[in-house]
Amino acid sequence: MGNIKTYLMATLAAVFWGANFNLARPVLAEMSPYIAGASRYLLAAAIMVLVAQFRKEAVSLRHWQAYLTLGVVGVFGFNLFFFLGMETSSAINGALIMALNPLLTAVLGYVILGDMPTNRQLIAFPVGIAGVVIVVLGAGAQLKVSTGDIYILIATLNWALYNVLVKKMMPKHVSGITNTAGIMTAGALALTIAAAWHGDHFVLPTISGGAALLMMSLGGGVLAYLFWNASISHLGPSKAAIFMNLVPVTTMVIAAFEHMPPTHAQLFGALLVISAVTFSSVSLSKRS
Repeated sequence: MGNIKTYLMATLAAVFWGANFNLARPVLAEMSPYIAGASRYLLAAAIMVLVAQFRKEAVSLRHWQAYLTLGVVGVFGFNLFFFLGMETSSAINGALIMALNPLLTAVLGYVILGDMPTNRQLIAFPVGIAGVVIVVLGAGAQLKVSTGDIYILIATLNWALYNVLVKKMMPKHVSGITNTAGIMTAGALALTIAAAWHGDHFVLPTISGGAALLMMSLGGGVLAYLFWNASISHLGPSKAAIFMNLVPVTTMVIAAFEHMPPTHAQLFGALLVISAVTFSSVSLSKRS
């Protein structure tokens, strides 16, 4: 696979994920967070299973423990807290908090896998945290943290944990499509059970809400997962992590077109977060 094609896929994956923060608002205007999460991944999982079947690849139950663990952490845990957070957090705040993911992944990689952080990562982590604090607190304008921002941070921790567990638990010698189908199916079932347990009922969305949900399922779910997995396999996680900086940039650009431009605090916080992640990721790329 050529570098240009690989870079394009990594870019598109980040853009799709950035757009998710903007698309969540019309979806949550019509659905509860539980139903939104379950609906999104029931659709995404169904598409992935169909793609696997078309390629004559079956999801093996032999790997159910790995798929269940990764599905609960990376699909259920991330999406439940993502939608809960986006009820009250702004799209820009959510994306900027999510931008901490590469640094949090490095920390959890050290705790779980024993991967020693580089000196640059140790420097970058507090800078990135400072950027998020500025974004969340509004540069001192409001000395309180939104519940939605806390939920987004928990979602980010879930995604960082998922990244680490993928390295440890992802079944080898199995195609990325089959693994993704298994993980999404497990996560979709967990989200559906949570929605039923919470007592929420499915609501047929309007055309605008349904279109946003469909774009989140296809773009931010199926295509983003496939593109990102392919990019990591060719670039490695350290180089691919640099493209995560496009997530908050995409969110801010879309928000500006929606007449919700970022505040000065958000721009300054974004500068700190993106600089910290780039500083950390480039050092890893050189070492690789």
